[in-house]
Amino acid sequence: MLAYLARRLVQAALILLGVAFVTFALLYILPADPVRQIAGRAATAQTVANIRHQLGLDQPFLVQFWRYLTHLLQGDMGRSYMQKTEVATLIAARMPATLLLMLGAIGCELALGLTMGVIAALKRGTGVDQGLMIVSFVGVSAPQFVVGLLLLYVFAVQLGWFPIGGYGSFRHLVLPSITLGILGAGWYSRMMRSSMIDVLRQDFIRTARAKGLARRRIILRHALPNAILPIIAMIGIDIGVFMGGIVVVESVYGWPGIGQLAFQAIQRVDIPIIMGVTLVSACAIVLGNLLADLIAPFIDPRIKLR
Repeated sequence: MLAYLARRLVQAALILLGVAFVTFALLYILPADPVRQIAGRAATAQTVANIRHQLGLDQPFLVQFWRYLTHLLQGDMGRSYMQKTEVATLIAARMPATLLLMLGAIGCELALGLTMGVIAALKRGTGVDQGLMIVSFVGVSAPQFVVGLLLLYVFAVQLGWFPIGGYGSFRHLVLPSITLGILGAGWYSRMMRSSMIDVLRQDFIRTARAKGLARRRIILRHALPNAILPIIAMIGIDIGVFMGGIVVVESVYGWPGIGQLAFQAIQRVDIPIIMGVTLVSACAIVLGNLLADLIAPFIDPRIKLR
């Protein structure tokens, strides 16, 4: 286990280094000039040159990247060009809202997706199966901003059950979680259906049936734990996606998460914030996948960590 963890952590460090390099390179060649955003339109050429020198943006690419990397290894993610605040402080302030939305969205998509997938697998080839797969296809295909606006209009404006937007209570969390959950549930249901059908064909399921075990027990104790393994890997990816922020949903509902912070930074070419959010998202994906790999052997003892 320790050797596996050490190897995976080394791989994670290399992945994060690659993500940092590629992101920094893309921002370096970006046509937009952050110095112009800071100085304003009326700034003189000398003022622009002074700001560029103060920020170190007049240095060669490798020099800039090495300086950023050395500061990052010391826990310094840089300082926002526009907000004049440490990036780590800005991200930390948005983290509770992002984590809350992530938990709500994953819980919603699992509840909907797994239920639909299991029912579709058990009713394979029937009208129920076809109907659920159509619903999952619609959920995957529907644009999130359309789903969000529709839910807002029906449940917030017309019925008044939930607030139109904002953050601070469970009622604020429901509609954004459902909006994200509908998309994820479509993928989870299709994956769960395929996995469940494959497991139900296995010999150990036939043996359990031959022993006379109750159908409910066969499904819950034998089929479901094995069929859910691919879903765990998908959850690991979702953790990273949600930790990076969901710009569209956060914008529709006025949710003060990392996605909204990243969107504002992109508009202003605020490179330190863009780098910070990208690395946090990449780190969450790596850790989410590692956590999924560590959990898998507890669900299926046949899986060995090598």
